[in-house]
Amino acid sequence: MSNDVRLINIISNRNYESRKTKKKLMDELQKYGLLGTEDYNRNAELNICIGGDGAFLRAIHRNKFPTIPFVGINTGHLGFFQEIAPDNISDFVKRYVNKEYDIEEITLLDAEVCTKKKCFTLTAINEIVIKGIKSKVIHLTMYIDNNHLQKFSGDGVIISTPAGSTAYNFSSGGSIVYPSIKCLQITPLSPISSKAFRSLPTSAIIPGDLIISVKPEFRYENSILIVNDGMEFRYDDIVDISLKMSDKKVYKLNFSKDSYWENLKNKFL
Repeated sequence: MSNDVRLINIISNRNYESRKTKKKLMDELQKYGLLGTEDYNRNAELNICIGGDGAFLRAIHRNKFPTIPFVGINTGHLGFFQEIAPDNISDFVKRYVNKEYDIEEITLLDAEVCTKKKCFTLTAINEIVIKGIKSKVIHLTMYIDNNHLQKFSGDGVIISTPAGSTAYNFSSGGSIVYPSIKCLQITPLSPISSKAFRSLPTSAIIPGDLIISVKPEFRYENSILIVNDGMEFRYDDIVDISLKMSDKKVYKLNFSKDSYWENLKNKFL
């Protein structure tokens, strides 16, 4: 293949609308000398994801958080990440070729899960959720940079990024945070307040350079489920979960400085 070929990775789910949109996109890219490929290529200049927000998140995880920028065409329900409508593909490709866009940096979240024997690292785009298996109440002690914050009792806690603030976090009563703000958010899920456990009733926004530490009570150590962007992980004998802003970044095309506020209004109001 010639070095002059401009490759575009096309990552699509398999529903009818997405397949139809993919064909239209391939044809439009070809008009401008761009080659769309369904075989993920690390030398491509752009990742185009066709589907809903779930497809967008899976594409980033599956391809190990690439530095190649992403843009999304929405054939799903909400499509907060997927800003381009299938009817606007021609305009999108033209604007891309003319470089009428900015590149937005998306902050990620790392969780180091340490058991009695080993530590594991997870990286999230939206959120890490620490909750009980089979809807059990869980009991956690939480620290911010080694400062004791709370003894939590309830269904669980969400640790979300600014990008994830409009996802599960928002549905659970958390605050919406503008994407460029370097912070994490702790949002309780059905907190219980009692003499034994004093849990914050609302979310707390934490500076991005601080470490959040979550320690399960040992007698409940094997009732913990960790959910990373909707994917479930189970570890036995957890002693500590440390969460912080990741050094990794992913990148997304932005075609309007007002697109965030337009998207927020169109999707939620």
